[in-house]
Amino acid sequence: MFVAFRYRNFTLMWSASLLSSSGTWLQNVAVPFVIYRITESGAWLGFTVFLSYVPMVITGPWAGSVADRYQRRTVLLVTGLLQFALTMALWAVWVAGERRIGPILLLLVANGFAAGFSVASWQAFVTELVPREHLLNAVTLNSAQFNAARAFGPAVGGIVLATLGPGWSFFINAMTFLAMVFALLLVKVPPLVRAKVVGRAKPLSEMLDAVRYVRTEAGIVVCLLVVFTLGFLGGPLFNLLVVFADDVFKVGGGVYGLLAGCMGAGAILVAPLVAGRGSGMARSRLVSFAMAAYGLALVALGLAPVVPLAAAALLVAGAGYLGISSTLNTTVQLQVTELMRGKVLALYIMVLTIAVPLGSLVQGWLVDLIGVQATVSGAGALFLVVFLVLKFGTSRLDAMDDLSRGSLGVQERLDVAEAESAEAAIDPI
Repeated sequence: MFVAFRYRNFTLMWSASLLSSSGTWLQNVAVPFVIYRITESGAWLGFTVFLSYVPMVITGPWAGSVADRYQRRTVLLVTGLLQFALTMALWAVWVAGERRIGPILLLLVANGFAAGFSVASWQAFVTELVPREHLLNAVTLNSAQFNAARAFGPAVGGIVLATLGPGWSFFINAMTFLAMVFALLLVKVPPLVRAKVVGRAKPLSEMLDAVRYVRTEAGIVVCLLVVFTLGFLGGPLFNLLVVFADDVFKVGGGVYGLLAGCMGAGAILVAPLVAGRGSGMARSRLVSFAMAAYGLALVALGLAPVVPLAAAALLVAGAGYLGISSTLNTTVQLQVTELMRGKVLALYIMVLTIAVPLGSLVQGWLVDLIGVQATVSGAGALFLVVFLVLKFGTSRLDAMDDLSRGSLGVQERLDVAEAESAEAAIDPI
């Protein structure tokens, strides 16, 4: 289950990523709290998420090109330092007493651009840290650290928010970016040798090439469909939890943080099951269980009359999220060729980052119109409808089980599948 930890580079990056992701989630608790307290508007919450994600959509074509043309370690170093500087600026603005929404949104947008250039390189960089036969395990463990941070970060974030205030949330997050930079300086990987690229980079043209390539890969196409649905209908949930806490349950920042942490806790609790029986399942079957659980959890959260039932629904939502995201990420990583890896991962991230802000705008507007409970329950019901159509109406999910194409040869893929079953590797952000 933990075979990837045999490799020093992966262990260094995994540990630093756990710390950095925890800091990010800690800040993610503070930002909706700050925005909602300043504006008292669900629509403003949605607009804030929209502005935070749009830069990642804009940078997507360039991010994929950068990941495929330059050393990914260097890209991550530069973007890590930039995110540290921007987060420190956010801290400075807050402690200086600035309470207008404009400067806060400006810094969040700038951070979104820096993050947009880093995500594709980080996803592709995992393949440089372990041998190919342990790629599934590494991507899985990477997802596990993300979900561990998703549990730990918001829980600590709620406590920090309730006792020390948002400023400390921003400052702690900035320090975690330094931890990531330090780990990157310690990582030693040989320069990645690529085919020589003639002429200047043409990111938009290269992204169109990626789109044309993806259209020939049915498994990757269905992954994009599912991740868009997940982002549009489920992505706004985290930022809406502050509305549940303030308007539905009337609780303070500490309980709000614990509610936010429940999603990550659910992912951690289900990880051994995914690592055991899940590793031997067909990916279409695993994602089916996960999508059904996630949709039902959203419906249950919207109907929950008290905090304990809401927390239980969020635990199930976290478990479902892990099953969906791990299966999608692994499927894309296995079915894409190395030549297109960075660009296709950038496209995958772009689809998600288009879906989340659009969903946030729509759901933020609906929260002000019909309330947060009806909005989240309706999103869960629609998610279940999409799942039923993909599963029984079109059988598209079956394409995720195809191991005949991509960066590994047929026999290598069979070997990976056997190793995955024998080692009970978890499926994987």
